[in-house]
Amino acid sequence: MDWGGSLIHSGGGGAARTFFLALFPPDLSPEFLRISLAATWPTLAYAVAGMTVAVLIGLPLGILASGTVISVPRLRWPVALASRFSLGGMRAIHELVWAVLFVAAFGLSPLVAVLALGIPYGGILGRIYSELLHDVPPEPLRALRTAGASPVRQLLYGRIPLALPDMVGYTFYRFECAIRSAAIMSFVGIQGLGYQLQLSLNDLLFRQVWTLLLFMLVLVVLVDQWSSLVRRKLAS
Repeated sequence: MDWGGSLIHSGGGGAARTFFLALFPPDLSPEFLRISLAATWPTLAYAVAGMTVAVLIGLPLGILASGTVISVPRLRWPVALASRFSLGGMRAIHELVWAVLFVAAFGLSPLVAVLALGIPYGGILGRIYSELLHDVPPEPLRALRTAGASPVRQLLYGRIPLALPDMVGYTFYRFECAIRSAAIMSFVGIQGLGYQLQLSLNDLLFRQVWTLLLFMLVLVVLVDQWSSLVRRKLAS
């Protein structure tokens, strides 16, 4: 870093002040609220569909990567390592890069947003699921083994029930992140809150920008409350 140069833009303070003052108030006109609400739906739909794909990818690979369902040692570790390698490859590439690759393959389709979210988030979920399943308390598993339960039954009746609250909590956390990532898909032309946000930023309509950001904030808060409700029900 060039510490001898200017680190702060001379006009940055005024630009930041203009941006933050636009919050008081944001654009609450009925017309723009309708636009924001219409843009919220595809953003939420992409996040839900992308997380569904992520769970379908992450759960089976996470189980294999945990090394808990294969009783033959010479098979267990090669399968676990191959699964971890696959999960690492999926999450190593940012969802925006996946989106660019899929746009080249499929064009501007909703499938692009779903796969661009589902693949890297599947890699992340699978990695966390494997750790949670591997690190459950050993006492209940020992009781199941003593009763003659196979590794698969130990997984179904021991590991998954014990790890489920943490797995659900982390999945909901990633769902919050998926909402933000779904908005980022606007940079490759996918419709949603991010697309409207980009248009408002390009036109320096900061009051509209704040309205769109508040819509995203409401979505994240609702998901957080939903997560807390589900986890309380699982714990009760």
